[in-house]
Amino acid sequence: MSTNSPFKVASIQFNPKINRRNTNISSLIKLIQEAAENGAKLIVTPEMATTGYHYLDRSTISPYVDTIPGFTTAKLSQIAKEYQTYIVIGMAEYDMTSGLYYNSAALVGPEGYIGKYRKIHQWVIENYWSCWGDLGCSVFETELGNISMIICQDSTYFESARLAAVNGADILCFPTNSSGSSISLLQHWAEINGLYVISANRSNTEEDFHMVGLSAVWSPKGEKLAESPYSDIEDESKDNPQILYAEVDPSLYVNSAKERILERRIETYKELMLFLGPWDYTKNTTSRHIHAASIQYEPIIGDKDANLKKVKELIYDQVKDDINLIVLPELTLVGPLETSKQNDIAPYSETDDGPSVFEMKKLAEEIKTYLVFGFVEKSGVKFYNTAVLISPDGEVIGKHRKIHLNNWDESWATPGYQISVTPVDGFGRVGMMIGYDATFPEVAGVLAVKRADLICIPSSWSGEYGTDISMNQKIFPKPYPNGAITTWDAVAKGSQSYTIVANFVGTKRHYKGRSGIYNLDQNYLNDQTVIASENQEEVLMNDFKTMKTDWWLDQERLILTRRTDYYKTLVTSFPPII
Repeated sequence: MSTNSPFKVASIQFNPKINRRNTNISSLIKLIQEAAENGAKLIVTPEMATTGYHYLDRSTISPYVDTIPGFTTAKLSQIAKEYQTYIVIGMAEYDMTSGLYYNSAALVGPEGYIGKYRKIHQWVIENYWSCWGDLGCSVFETELGNISMIICQDSTYFESARLAAVNGADILCFPTNSSGSSISLLQHWAEINGLYVISANRSNTEEDFHMVGLSAVWSPKGEKLAESPYSDIEDESKDNPQILYAEVDPSLYVNSAKERILERRIETYKELMLFLGPWDYTKNTTSRHIHAASIQYEPIIGDKDANLKKVKELIYDQVKDDINLIVLPELTLVGPLETSKQNDIAPYSETDDGPSVFEMKKLAEEIKTYLVFGFVEKSGVKFYNTAVLISPDGEVIGKHRKIHLNNWDESWATPGYQISVTPVDGFGRVGMMIGYDATFPEVAGVLAVKRADLICIPSSWSGEYGTDISMNQKIFPKPYPNGAITTWDAVAKGSQSYTIVANFVGTKRHYKGRSGIYNLDQNYLNDQTVIASENQEEVLMNDFKTMKTDWWLDQERLILTRRTDYYKTLVTSFPPII
């Protein structure tokens, strides 16, 4: 039986004392009771809330672990029964059968213990005592909706939240001990997967590791519904617990992002299951300096000559001499053609050696740069929405056929089926996707597996997906610029590949501009994300070096810590029809 009425949820920002399990449980019970008395029907606590976090081996944590179900879940089940609520508790688990320990989260409800999650992607400290999770990402059916759990470092990997969504979750509970990094992608995963996300963090310092607070609740649209204050390391109140409340509306469980999950092309994602570890001889091992440009303009639909003239004028007038990569919007010289008949698209189509491709080859050779542009490709009796990579020598060296079609090109285009990376000597490994492809994080995931240093996205975006990044800027040494979009930022962060997006502007078709060149993470102080305006034709430029290795995460570490044994659902299953 389920409820259709909005209900209150609570995130408990609590700071446990290390080595004081019973004291922590007593304190948690008081806070959980307070939240329940105030009407919260789902209550989430931080990671390792019963024990504290920093343990250097099994022997130091062994006095404080608990079975699931066990003493802790029994105590919380009494509260859940009394107040008819659900509780997620982050805790160190002892498995009686094997004698192994896990960093886990347990869910209890009015009827008692429901289920648990064991953290799949672990951070450094846990590896000294905890085994990697072995239960996958389960979804538990409750009267509030379908609830799933992941923990802290899991959010670095798009696969974690995506597994919850594909398995049918409505709400994702997120216990964490975060200094900022693990909470920085929660808005992205809420919006891309159509999930409510309830995050519970700490706000104090333990063993010189400071956690920033900012517990939050995100809606399936990526809206921030509630957030606790940022905790500065000098803040004298940082040890104080807080209870954050927000409202969940079950009517939003059915949403456009959930519907997009049904459009997944699982046959194209199979390479997500590959584990290309330290012996991957295809990867690039040299950092490259890239000076990239994204060309943003208003297309004249169907007029190749006029659009070619406009592209050349923008390049000649604004592109600097040292630019070595230019990305142009989707269907560059014709614009997004809206037609319901394949016969209508034929006059605009061409082969790889057609006139538009020829002109772009000449342009790339003239200005001595790599160039990505899109066109209507004809191959036999089929038409594709295609992008190609052209070298400074005027040769087509890479191609991507749009895999996920949307409402304006699905009537005439055949979907592509391959996600590929083009290795370019002295430049790096270049991946491509087109427009709507970016809303499917599996595409960026495959490009990461194939070690793309750069991802180019020709686009024709008019606001039908994505939302403004609204994470608390205090966690970033260098704030995001206005206009940054969750979808494209998720491509860059989820794949650890610099991402160049080229979009149209124009009032006639309501294109939203905001072309962007997305950095891997804002904590790289020497790099930046840059965003174009919403309504002006312009050339957006940015320079950076690929292959960052001076921070806690880079693509190499991402690849080496993926847990492919638990990703199989992403390439074999569809979610229940909503």
